[in-house]
Amino acid sequence: MKFHEMDETKLAEVLKTDFTEGLNEREVEIRHKQHGHNALEEGEKQSALLLFFSQFKDFMVLVLLAATLVSGLLGEIIDAVAIIAIVIVNGFLGFFQERKAEKSLEALKELSAPQVQALREGKWEKVPSKDVVPGDILKFSSGDRIGADVRLIESKSLEIEESALTGESLPVQKFTGALRVPNPGIGDMENMAFMGTLVTRGNGIGVVVATGMKTAMGQIAGLLQSAETMDTPLQRRLEQLGKILITVALLLTVLVVGIGVLQGHDLYTMFLAGVSLAVAAIPEGLPAIVTVALSLGVQRMIKQNSIVRKLPAVETLGCASVICSDKTGTMTQNKMTVTHAWSGGKTWTVDGVGYEPRGRFYSNSEEVSPADARPLQQLLTFGMLCNHAEMIDKNNEYMIDGDPTEGALLVAGMKAGLTRSGLLAQFEIVNEFPFDSQRKMMSIIVKDKSGRQFVVTKGAPDVLIGLSTSILWNDRQQHLTKELTQKVQGAIDGLAGDALRTIAIAYKPLSASTVILSEKEAEKDLTFIGLQGMIDPPRPEVKTAVRECRDAGIKTVMITGDHVITAKAIAVQLGILTDGSKVIDGKALSGMSVEELEDIVEDVSVFARVSPEHKLKIVKALQNKGHIVAMTGDGVNDAPAIKAADIGVAMGITGTDVAKEASSLVLLDDNFATIKAAIKEGRNIYENIRKFIRYLLASNVGEILVMLFAMILALPLPLVPIQILWVNLVTDGLPAMALGLDQPEGDVMKRAPRHPKEGVFSRGLGWKVVSRGFLIGLATLISFMTIYYRNPADLDYAQTIAFTTLVVAQLIHVFDCRSEKSIFSRNPFENKFLVWAVISSMALVLVVIYYPPLQPIFHTVPIEARDWLLIIGMSALPTFLLAGTFLARKTKKNML
Repeated sequence: MKFHEMDETKLAEVLKTDFTEGLNEREVEIRHKQHGHNALEEGEKQSALLLFFSQFKDFMVLVLLAATLVSGLLGEIIDAVAIIAIVIVNGFLGFFQERKAEKSLEALKELSAPQVQALREGKWEKVPSKDVVPGDILKFSSGDRIGADVRLIESKSLEIEESALTGESLPVQKFTGALRVPNPGIGDMENMAFMGTLVTRGNGIGVVVATGMKTAMGQIAGLLQSAETMDTPLQRRLEQLGKILITVALLLTVLVVGIGVLQGHDLYTMFLAGVSLAVAAIPEGLPAIVTVALSLGVQRMIKQNSIVRKLPAVETLGCASVICSDKTGTMTQNKMTVTHAWSGGKTWTVDGVGYEPRGRFYSNSEEVSPADARPLQQLLTFGMLCNHAEMIDKNNEYMIDGDPTEGALLVAGMKAGLTRSGLLAQFEIVNEFPFDSQRKMMSIIVKDKSGRQFVVTKGAPDVLIGLSTSILWNDRQQHLTKELTQKVQGAIDGLAGDALRTIAIAYKPLSASTVILSEKEAEKDLTFIGLQGMIDPPRPEVKTAVRECRDAGIKTVMITGDHVITAKAIAVQLGILTDGSKVIDGKALSGMSVEELEDIVEDVSVFARVSPEHKLKIVKALQNKGHIVAMTGDGVNDAPAIKAADIGVAMGITGTDVAKEASSLVLLDDNFATIKAAIKEGRNIYENIRKFIRYLLASNVGEILVMLFAMILALPLPLVPIQILWVNLVTDGLPAMALGLDQPEGDVMKRAPRHPKEGVFSRGLGWKVVSRGFLIGLATLISFMTIYYRNPADLDYAQTIAFTTLVVAQLIHVFDCRSEKSIFSRNPFENKFLVWAVISSMALVLVVIYYPPLQPIFHTVPIEARDWLLIIGMSALPTFLLAGTFLARKTKKNML
C-alpha cells in the first residue's frame, strides 16, 4: 500500500488504529499472530544433534575410536565398549558446555535488544522492538533507532540519517503531510521513517505500517552485516596455546609409547595407552571452558545490572586504569528537585521530596504564593511549558517519564498549582527547536489566546546571558547592563556554590505575523527571566565505590556539563577531588590540543562545563598516556567517545540506542557503583580462567609424567588406557567448571590493574603448572612403585593405587588453584559448587573401585584401608609441600 500518499484519516482507517489511544493488548496479540515478530530473519543455526556430533570430530578422539574398534575386533569387547562409553559421556559434557555458552549469549542478545516507546491504551510504554505490530503508534527522539517502518503523523525539527538504506550520509528532514510524488525512492519519502535508521535531531511520532521482513530493511536483509564473532583475544590466545600444547603432548605421548615398546611392552597395548594419554592430556576443551566461564560471568554481571554487549570487554575490564564517568544520574540519584528560584535579584526557596508534586515556596523564611509573585510565576510557567517531561503517578509513587532536569521544572510548576494541560489550553505550541548539546538550550514558539506570540527558551545560564539583551528586574523589562550581568553571574555562582545545577529561562515577544524557521533567528535578543536551581544528590554507594576503585589502582574522573563550582562540590563529597587534583572547564579544554592535554590529563579529576565532543579528546589523551579507559555516556554525541574508549559504557535507562550500540557495557541502573562491580567481576572472570588453566595443565602434566617416568624406569604401565580416560572424565569436567564459578579473592580490588599484554602464564603461573604437575606425577609413581615392589604379582592392585592417587592428588590440587598464594589462604568450603564437584568426582572413582560389576572393566580391585593412608599422604604431598614452602617464605619475610 502507498502509505506515503494517504492523509491521517485514511491511515487510521486502513491500519485500524487510534492515533490518540494506540492499540489495546488484545489487538496487539491478534496482530502478533498475523504478522509475527518484528525482527529480521536469521540464518539457520546448528541443530543440537549436529552440535553433539561435532564433539567427536577431534582427530585424536577419532583415532581413539578407531583403536577401540580394533580392540573390539581382537576380542577386547569390554575395554572397547567402556572406552566408547567414556568418550560419549565426554562428548555430552562438551555438548552441554557449548549449549550453555550458546544460550547465555542468546540471553545476552535478548537483553541488549532495542526498545521503543509505543502508545498502548492511551499510555506511552517502553516495549521490546520485536513486539511492535502494524498500527502501533511509536514516539522517537534524537539518538533513537526507528523500530519499524512508520508513516509520520507528528514531526518537530525531525531529521533522520538513512545511510543504511540509501547510502546517503546526510540526514533527511522529515515532514508529516501526504506525499504526491509518483514512484518515490526511499530517500524521497520525507513523511516516512524506516526500520534501523537513526534520528539525529528533533522528535516525532509515527504509525507503524510494516514490521520484520516486510520493512524496507527486511527487503535488503541480505546486505546487512552478519553477526560478529564473539571470540575474545584471550580465547584466541588460548586457541594458539592449545595448538602448542597439543604438539608437546603428542611428542611426549610418542616418547612414552616409543620407550614402552623398547622396554618390551606390547605395541598394541602401548599404542592404545598412548592414544588414551593423548586424549586425556590434550586440553582440547580449554576454549570451550573459557567460553562457558565468560558466559557464566556475564550472567552474574547481568544480575548486578550490567549487560556485556561485547565479550572482549570482560577481559578489558580487568585492565581498566581510569573510569571517566558522567555525573548526573551515574554518580547522583537522577532525581532532580528544584530547591531555589531566582529572578530580578530575588531568591525563593522550595520544599518538597523527590518528584512528589507538593511543596511550598518561601521568601526570607516567609511562605509566599507564586501567583502573587509575577516573576516567579512567569519563571515556573515558562519552565513547565518549554518541557517534554511527563508525570507518572503509580499509586502515589511519582515517577518522571523524560529528562530529569525537565522533570524537576515540571514538578516545581505543579507545586505552584500549574498543570501542563492547563497551560496548553492557554498557549498553542507553534514550533519547537529541540535541545542540542552544542547550543545547550531548547526553544519553543507559543501563541496565546489573543494571537500574541513568544519565543520561550531554557538552557545553560551562561549561554542564555550571552544571547539576552534585556532582563526582568523589579517586575519590569530593563536593558541588560554590565552591572546587571554581573549580578546574574553572582546568582549563578551562589546557587552553584550550594552544589545546585542551574537552568535559565528567557523569552522574546513576537508579532502575530512573525514566522521563525531557524533556532538562530529565535534564540537572539532574548529577555532573561531568571534561574531555577536544582539538586541531584549523590548516590550514597558511589563514595565507597570511588574509594574501592582508588584502592584497585583505578582513577575516577568526573565529566559533567554542570558549572565548575557545582562539579567541585559534588566531586569533593564523593572523594574524587583530592589534594593536588585539578579541575578543567570546557572553555580551557577547547583551547588545548590532545598533545597539550596529555601533559596535564593525569592530574585532572574533574572536567566541568564540557560538551560530549570533548570526551573524545579526553579519551585520546588518557590512552596516549598508556591508560585503559572506561568512558560512560548516554547521548548521540557521546557515541564516538564511547566507541573510542577501551570500555565504552552506555546508560540503560537514559541512554540512546546509538550510545548503547557503540558501547561494550550497558548499565541497567545507570549507577557508577555498577561499573565498579563490573570491573570486580571482570577481574574475577580472568582470574578464574587462570585458575582452571593452572588446574587442567598441571593435571595433564602429572598424567604424562607418571607414564613417562615409568617407561624410563622400565616399570609396567602404572595406568591402563581406560583408567587414563576415566581420570580425565572425573577430574577435568565438573571441578574445572566449578573453578569458573569461584568467588573473587578478598584482595581482588586491592591489586593494580592487569597489564593488557600480560601473558596467560605471567605471575609465576607457568612455574606452578610445571612444579605441581611434576610433583603429582612423582607422587603417583611413588605410590605405584611402593605397592608394586611389595607384591609384583598383583599388578592390578598397584595400578588401582596409582589411579586413585592421581585422581585424589588432582582433587586436592584443585583447592590450591583457588588462590595465587596457597591452599591455606582461603576457606576450602567457600565455593560450594567446587565442594560438590569434588565429592561427585570422588564418588565416581569409588564406584569403579568398589562396585564389582565395574572392576573388570576398569581393571580395578578394592583398596585395603591401610593403603588409603599412602594414597592420601602422597596425594596431599604436592600441594602441601609447596604450600608449606610459601608459608615459610612469608613467615621469614614478616620476621624481617
